[in-house]
Amino acid sequence: MRHTISVLVENKFGVLARVSGMFSGRGFNIDSLNVAPTHDASLSRITAVLKSDEAALDLCIKQLRKLINVVEVIDFKEGQAVARELILVKVKASAQSRSEIVQIADIFRAKIVNLAADNLIIELTGSDDKVAALLGLLEPFGILELARTGRLALKR
Repeated sequence: MRHTISVLVENKFGVLARVSGMFSGRGFNIDSLNVAPTHDASLSRITAVLKSDEAALDLCIKQLRKLINVVEVIDFKEGQAVARELILVKVKASAQSRSEIVQIADIFRAKIVNLAADNLIIELTGSDDKVAALLGLLEPFGILELARTGRLALKR
């Protein structure tokens, strides 16, 4: 089962290494890991999406809370958080297919952020399902490159 964990940490050298080392040391598979400063420059938020059962996850959270520089740990249950992901996707776009790709992007409220003679770069922010749906529709055109932020989440 996939779990989204938010870890508020002091913005200090080595904290990310300790947190990610704890995940790998316990055998967790990390689906995504995102780290950035918060509105308070002394704190950063680590958002991790992990695959685990409940018992292992409970142990993980207890171990996280014991780590130096960890301020808060939250395991978001279903519906407790607003979660989004940002993607940039470069898609092949011939003169014939360009208008169809732009229509697909419009349906998903995605933005065309770069236009070249033979490709488009599309930016999309949304839920996991929205991202997967857009990528599924763009696949037949040919995805040249893809960059993803991983899931970000905040408690409602």
